[in-house]
Amino acid sequence: MKTKLLATALATLMAVSPAIAETLKMSHVRPQDTTIDVELRTFAASVAEATGGEIDIQLFPASALGDYTAVQERISVGALDMATQPAAAAADRRMQISSFPYLAATWAQAQTIYGPGGAVREVMNGLYAEQDITVLAAYPVYFGGIALNVENPNPASTEPNGIKVRVPGIKAFQLLGEALGYIPSPIPFSEAFTAVQTGVVDGVIGSGAEGYYASFRDVTTTYVPANTHFEVWYMIISNESFAALSDEDQATLKEEAASFEATRWTVAEDDQARNEQRLIDDLGATVAELSEDDLAAMASKVRAEVWPVVLEDVGVDWGQAILDQVAAAAK
Repeated sequence: MKTKLLATALATLMAVSPAIAETLKMSHVRPQDTTIDVELRTFAASVAEATGGEIDIQLFPASALGDYTAVQERISVGALDMATQPAAAAADRRMQISSFPYLAATWAQAQTIYGPGGAVREVMNGLYAEQDITVLAAYPVYFGGIALNVENPNPASTEPNGIKVRVPGIKAFQLLGEALGYIPSPIPFSEAFTAVQTGVVDGVIGSGAEGYYASFRDVTTTYVPANTHFEVWYMIISNESFAALSDEDQATLKEEAASFEATRWTVAEDDQARNEQRLIDDLGATVAELSEDDLAAMASKVRAEVWPVVLEDVGVDWGQAILDQVAAAAK
């Protein structure tokens, strides 16, 4: 009788006790209170509400858990739960396909390429899966440009201009810089600001207005909106961390991530324009005016000179098949 009463009491206690929240740590690359930080906090709150508090996403902004390459490696082995960040090509050179220069020309094309079901999106899902990582969402950020601490008297020209710029340690960006007339210098992101500040380089390629405002505002006097590449980050989760969730919580997390992405696609273009204006209003920077013909000429030169070399790096047959899908979707 006592045993039966004890069992009944335990069952009742379990029924009324709140579930223990599954805490997931998420890294991202921007400082606290920037756009992505605010949007991810909203996402975390939505997930907590939708799961009845069973999933608690804790944010770690400003690469507090390591740079994005190290974070991706840690997520791959299950040492870290989540991140929203660029793809780390150092982990797999084929991931350069995500930042291929001049792959998209418009926001509509970008969504077709990188949004759900898009050619690049599907490929990236597979590449992450090979690293035991699940992609929950894409986060469209901006079309990239060039931030300078000096004047470029002819920003539309692709002839050599003697201006030295920091580029990420990714072949596509190094070749891009050269094709647009700059002298590229691969420098880690953590050292880039100091490099511009001390005159080691005259500017930066690899980001866009939002990124330059967030991280290079004190050393940017000229911005060239050259649409160098389409910047998209991925919300990723370790397969180990994802598998630890209940089936119901997995489904809810995916649903909330899909909603998060869908909302971002509706505001990202205006966000880019707002950040370009902030460079003017807050910093007094000059934003170069480039015509559609100027951008088309830049794109044409980069596609002719850069794409073949990068394809060699990622695998010609593999990469060309993706580019063919992208071209077909753009028609």
